Amino acid sequence: MNITLKCFASLSRFSPPDAEAYPVTPGETVASVVARLGIPVEELKLVFVNGTHAELSAPLADGDRLGLFPAVGGG
Repeated sequence: MNITLKCFASLSRFSPPDAEAYPVTPGETVASVVARLGIPVEELKLVFVNGTHAELSAPLADGDRLGLFPAVGGG
């Protein structure tokens, strides 16, 4: 099973080479993918699965699009 993974802004450094077809196992959650990537949870602000806001506990399915966003400041 594969998902499309996008790590935005400062999280892009965690993006794996196979992000367009990132392998996940059945029942895997956003939290487990975040942990596998080594992203500190405190750096993660927003999660989207298939364009909809999701929680870290959200399960992932084959073909899902996972977007991970940090807190972004500006001025």
